[in-house]
Amino acid sequence: MARILLADDHDLVRETLAQYLVTRGLGPVAQAGDADGVMAILAGDATFDLVLLDYNMPGMAGMAGLDRVLSVDGVAAVALISGEMRQELVIEALDRGACGFVPKTISPAAFVQAVERMIAGEIFAPVPLAPRPDEGLLSAREMDVLRGICAGKSNKEIARDHDLQEVTVKLHVKTMSRKLGARNRTHAAMIARDRKLV
Repeated sequence: MARILLADDHDLVRETLAQYLVTRGLGPVAQAGDADGVMAILAGDATFDLVLLDYNMPGMAGMAGLDRVLSVDGVAAVALISGEMRQELVIEALDRGACGFVPKTISPAAFVQAVERMIAGEIFAPVPLAPRPDEGLLSAREMDVLRGICAGKSNKEIARDHDLQEVTVKLHVKTMSRKLGARNRTHAAMIARDRKLV
């Protein structure tokens, strides 16, 4: 059974979506009404397979809220949910490390299927906006991190080499691993060598 945290400032929307998930056996579903509530829950010992964040709820501050949640160690995957479906938003969220961008306009069944896919490690985006696999190119900074991993360096060493915060390196590792379809940093290094990326 998956552990899910669902955050939305509209009580009816949040409770309805949570009920869909619980009914389909995807619970338990913890709930929060704003970004501060999410961080308070994550400050405890709980770990989550998926955190679903309303892009427009109080405290999100745009993509900064996504970055904050992605930096938490006990979170396996983070996705945005929104009634706003601009292509640049979807692409930016995925580039920053989100595992999905789910429109609130999709049907309940499609919402549950999207959550199931993201928990399984897949990336979800509205079909017309979903990047093709060959478009998942790594940024220059992600390549720096990947080279460090392939050289056997720790996140702390990579951070020191490139004058970065260790939490920033962790974010790059998550994003880079998702783009490569890697399960972990070791798998990412294997893929990088197989594809001659480094």
